[in-house]
Amino acid sequence: MNTWLHWSYLVAAVCFIFALMGLSSPRRARPGNQVGALGMLVAVGMTLAAGHIRNGGLLAAGILAGVVIGVPAARMVRMTAMPQMVAAFNGVGGGAAALVAVSDYIRNSGGAALSSGSRLAVMIGAIIGCISLSGSVIAFAKLQELMSGRPVTYPAQQLVNGVMGAAVLAMTVAAIVAGNIALLGAVSVVCLFLGVAMVMPIGGADVPVVISLLNSFTGLAVAASGFVLRNTVLIVAGTLVGASGTLLTRLMSQAMGRSLPNIIFGAFGAVVTAEGAAAGAEGRSVRSSTAEDIGTLLAYSHRVVVVPGYGLAVAQAQHTVRELADLLESKGVEVAYAIHPVAGRMPGHMNVLLAEADVPYEQLKEMDEANPTFPSTDVALVVGANDVVNPAARDSPGSPIYGMPILNVDQAANVVFLKRSMRPGFAGIDNELLYNPKTVLLFGDAKDSLTKLVAAVKAA
Repeated sequence: MNTWLHWSYLVAAVCFIFALMGLSSPRRARPGNQVGALGMLVAVGMTLAAGHIRNGGLLAAGILAGVVIGVPAARMVRMTAMPQMVAAFNGVGGGAAALVAVSDYIRNSGGAALSSGSRLAVMIGAIIGCISLSGSVIAFAKLQELMSGRPVTYPAQQLVNGVMGAAVLAMTVAAIVAGNIALLGAVSVVCLFLGVAMVMPIGGADVPVVISLLNSFTGLAVAASGFVLRNTVLIVAGTLVGASGTLLTRLMSQAMGRSLPNIIFGAFGAVVTAEGAAAGAEGRSVRSSTAEDIGTLLAYSHRVVVVPGYGLAVAQAQHTVRELADLLESKGVEVAYAIHPVAGRMPGHMNVLLAEADVPYEQLKEMDEANPTFPSTDVALVVGANDVVNPAARDSPGSPIYGMPILNVDQAANVVFLKRSMRPGFAGIDNELLYNPKTVLLFGDAKDSLTKLVAAVKAA
């Protein structure tokens, strides 16, 4: 049975690797996810079959609770709330890894029966798991708007965090040397506070990056638990999650044009407006228009580029924007979609949303591919996006988002903004593009506005 168990773990590990390969493309994401689920089923099934379970009733209750909570949550969650669900599930994973570490420590005579290497693995699992758990709870609350998305700072904040970090390090060394369960408990409690302290100062626009970072933390905690339990599949799965989460965090940081330390410690979002934006916005007017006029402009264009954002997801307007695109194509208009890497609330958010509406993959253009086409574009149709098209990131050194790569929609001949109001985007800063003479705004819910545009294009 042990031989079959190890072979099943190898099969599961291969499934996890192929799952990550599939998830790298929207076209292969669904089968990739299914392969990963199959790998997990094999690993869990063979572990149960190996007969190492002491309390089958308790295990069955846990599985039932997970199914009752997990299946409805996954099926009913809106795409707009997907980042929150990822944060919640990630926090649960981190908490589970920490509990595994603590329980193994207790089971081995309070750590006295463990080697120094095993104690170190236990401490790593507990530290990272607790930070991931409490940090994910705060990230969830920020994204779910249960608390303010603004950075929460206080005097001597970095000093307090530094003291907590030093205390964790000192107690960890002592716990490894002495094998003291009380020290493990103290470290776990301090790390719960440290996770909260780490995420509270982070502004809402950066929370998706932090979720990715915490996800990599959870992977490392799971891998540490695998070393403690001598479980190969936990080591492999945790390492894959840790590595992929780290890579994704790095790519997201690059897409925002900022370093990870700046995101973690910079309290981005505390500045509400870019330099001079508040004064400039007062007394200035924007150019708004009717759906009929904008529909005529779209119908007689040669090339239209749609720039989707979080507002599109909130309005669940992906099918309507696809209907508009099909209608324009029937009139001979070339249509494409420009996708910013961090549009929405998580990487790939817009890709998945548009895939739900069966938008052809070849029409989805990533930022580097889309930007050179804007000078030859007649209309850039911005649907619910704001920060990712803000020229301040490119032209205003005083802006908090200066240096972030953006979609250069201001280079198109005409820019059409579909917005609910003049409120700033998730980053909390004003967008100078709204006051550009070539920009026209259509106020209202994105889905309602797109429905009106469909009717207007038909009548044009």
